[in-house]
Amino acid sequence: MKLIIIILMALPTMLFAQVKKSKPLNNTTKPTAKKPVSAAKNVAGLQNTTTGGYTITVKINGVADGAVLKLLNGNTGAEEGSTMMKLSKGSFSGKVDNPDFKLICINGVAPYITLFADNSVINITSNVNEFEKATITGSTSHNDYANFATATTKYQDLFNGKGNYPIAFLEEASVAIENFVKANPQSYVSPLAIFRHNQVTGDYKKQEAMYNTLAANIKTSTIGKYIEQQISQNIAAGYGKPLANFSQADTTGIDISLASFKGKYVLVDFWASWCRPCRMENPNVVRTFEKYKNKNFTVLGVSLDQDKQKWVEAIAADNLKWTNVSDLKGWGNAVAAQFGIQSIPQNLLIDTEGNLIGKNLRGSALEYRIMQILK
Repeated sequence: MKLIIIILMALPTMLFAQVKKSKPLNNTTKPTAKKPVSAAKNVAGLQNTTTGGYTITVKINGVADGAVLKLLNGNTGAEEGSTMMKLSKGSFSGKVDNPDFKLICINGVAPYITLFADNSVINITSNVNEFEKATITGSTSHNDYANFATATTKYQDLFNGKGNYPIAFLEEASVAIENFVKANPQSYVSPLAIFRHNQVTGDYKKQEAMYNTLAANIKTSTIGKYIEQQISQNIAAGYGKPLANFSQADTTGIDISLASFKGKYVLVDFWASWCRPCRMENPNVVRTFEKYKNKNFTVLGVSLDQDKQKWVEAIAADNLKWTNVSDLKGWGNAVAAQFGIQSIPQNLLIDTEGNLIGKNLRGSALEYRIMQILK
């Protein structure tokens, strides 16, 4: 499940990742498009034409008559409605199974007005160049979203992957998010808050504990199901259990096994010289390595390269002063296949006994998780 709205707001792993290309569909199999359940309809006025649904009336000052206003599904990016602006106004109606994100934009392109919509009469007022200051009324769920945004305003750069923060600041953000979830177990915004928490801390145990406090209907919401999927993947990955051993050749041709690192905390880091998101993430890994390398922590890089010279050059250029291995088979890398790696960068964190204790730790979450286990 790919959450576009979370991508737009949070820059999580799934945004900055190089994904393995799928094989083409068989020629005898044709993909079919399904109409969204909550597809919106154009409406001329304020009357809600869908029983139990929503009406969204939008006024954007400064927009010329004839501009096309579009409503997008915040989880898939699919267009759910469009209407032509007249006298700066446009409207949509539809129905959501549960409160969820919508994006409103002109001509289908950014910038966006972000709305957490429920089945209500919703009014939006904005200036054309100030979508981030849009006034949104009528949606109780959007009020919850606005409250969460206010409670976490100081952490927005952290959520967006900008900057390097002291551990105390990460802990402060963690507590603020936990407090929101604790106070709002019946809010459809709480699954988003749990996503944020995991983004900051990489604490999969706390993620599951917070998820278990949510009301049943919140767990089955779109983002709630995404969190449940993450938890299921964590269980399937074998958290708390030994990570299977492997070995590959380093840059000098010597076979290196994971088992040879027993007694250390090891981040098994999957990357490649040709992977731009990996190269962007490397400085974060380097910073964490340099900070904790004398505290029983190291990194084992597994490269999905094919060209040895480019691999070695990238190691030097990015200052990757840890052990690096590869079989130079690209996406066919045996270790990547062993652990089902379909996108990079990805990583697996193991403890001194070789047990898996972390997965896909990026940015601040990596250092926070290392700090937790080494303090």
